[in-house]
Amino acid sequence: MTTTGTTTGTTTTTTTGTTADAGYGEWEELVGAALLGTGRRQGNPAALLDAAAVQTVRRRAGLRPAEAGPRPDPAPRDPRPAPPEPARRRLAQLLAGRTGAGSGGGRRGAAPDLTELLPQWLAAAGRHGYRAPHALVPALLEAARARTDLRPQALALAGARGLWLARLNPDWRFALRGGAGGAGELPGPEDRTGVERLWQEGLFAERVALLGTVRAHEAAAATRLLSTTWATERAEDRLMFLDSLRVGLTAADEPFLEAALGDRSRNVRATAAELLSALPESALAGRMAERALACVGPQGVTPPAECDAGMLRDGVVARPPAGRGERAWWLGQLVEAAPLSCWRERFGGLGPAEIVALPVAEGESWREELHAAWCRAAVRQRDPHWSKALLGAASAPPATAPGTASLAERAKLLSILPEGERAEWVAEFIRAHGLSEAFQLLGVCMVPWAGTLGRAVVDALDAAREAGSYPWSFSGVMGLAERCLDPAAADHLESLTTASDGPPDTSPGAAAYWSEAFQRLVATLRLRATMLAELAPGP
Repeated sequence: MTTTGTTTGTTTTTTTGTTADAGYGEWEELVGAALLGTGRRQGNPAALLDAAAVQTVRRRAGLRPAEAGPRPDPAPRDPRPAPPEPARRRLAQLLAGRTGAGSGGGRRGAAPDLTELLPQWLAAAGRHGYRAPHALVPALLEAARARTDLRPQALALAGARGLWLARLNPDWRFALRGGAGGAGELPGPEDRTGVERLWQEGLFAERVALLGTVRAHEAAAATRLLSTTWATERAEDRLMFLDSLRVGLTAADEPFLEAALGDRSRNVRATAAELLSALPESALAGRMAERALACVGPQGVTPPAECDAGMLRDGVVARPPAGRGERAWWLGQLVEAAPLSCWRERFGGLGPAEIVALPVAEGESWREELHAAWCRAAVRQRDPHWSKALLGAASAPPATAPGTASLAERAKLLSILPEGERAEWVAEFIRAHGLSEAFQLLGVCMVPWAGTLGRAVVDALDAAREAGSYPWSFSGVMGLAERCLDPAAADHLESLTTASDGPPDTSPGAAAYWSEAFQRLVATLRLRATMLAELAPGP
């Protein structure tokens, strides 16, 4: 549209022959007329549009560019090496979410699952000590913004350059909130001035990250640092700081934790008591052992009759949750906080398996309370012998397990066993019970699933296919398998991908869906093997 009149006055004649803004005045009046309609304003539609065009040009022409801001400081140098070129291309592919060349746009059965491979690429790159390729740092930050599970590894890989970029884009502020990704901004644990300044002035997340860094360097230094401000911290912050001491807990932490038993916050007291009970030689563990031994022995179970002041001071919660009796509640807390080593002498030198197998004279309810408390104690004290005894035989029905029938609790017990024993136990469980209940148990096994465990998983998937099940009934395990199976299993899985899809004009049956799922699994495993080879440093 061409205007022939002035654009600064109130009247402009256009090629349509109408007077552009006659009767419409300011922009707000134009908008009002457009919303209500020219009929209600007794106007002309063409004149309204012409006036809108003129006003638009006028508004744009009247804008003055903002003054340029100061240039940002250069990004700090990252001394780490970049990954090899093939690995850089692979990262770009994974971040773009594109499938590999040649996979085509057909059924997803042939396409590897890139979402499963990206965290593995990041973990492997971290192990090799690489930095992120400069050009891919923005895409990496975007991926970390979308997936919180990627953040620790993605931000570690992005390093100082990622933090530099994050300060320039509000969408990436999450990278500045401490934790693993923000660790690059933390002072070194030997920089006492920097540590003290950040501890006094930093954000809460930065202080948590700093405490973890200092503790990893010197455990005692963390409690010394925490002591400097402990009295002035908020209760919820004291609780979080105390909880961070779980990592690297040692007997040297006992004086600080013992003092925390007198904290004015009940939650802080309870956490301090829990941490102390994980130290079998602590004074609290001794006091709890004395109380627990008075309640449990070869003659049976006699739970405490009351929750006295000493028990309260040692973190015992007096009021039970709904549905539980007081005495059973107190008994469970005493037993789980007592050192497991105290029970051998109490039961005449018997080992954990023999003690767990003993009948409880007072009935099944006390047995369940007692064994559940021993399960919690075994996890808290990381005792593999008691964990194994409470797990029982993997082939036995879960409902008959000596410790607990809960798969979540059994997974916690499993996590205490040595890696090899853990894999053997889960493999035996899968052979006896299939995959339907194995998801939580597989989640605590070391990666990759090789040897006995890998074969058990593949055989169980094949058995499920033979039984006519559909693969989506095992979607959780299939996802874990894509992430965790050893790539060496691809050759065996290849033989399971040959099922016919049936006539092209019919819906595929279970066999075809399984074939598709196995193809995807094979493709993912092989791409993972290629990906890891690409990340290997050159000669």
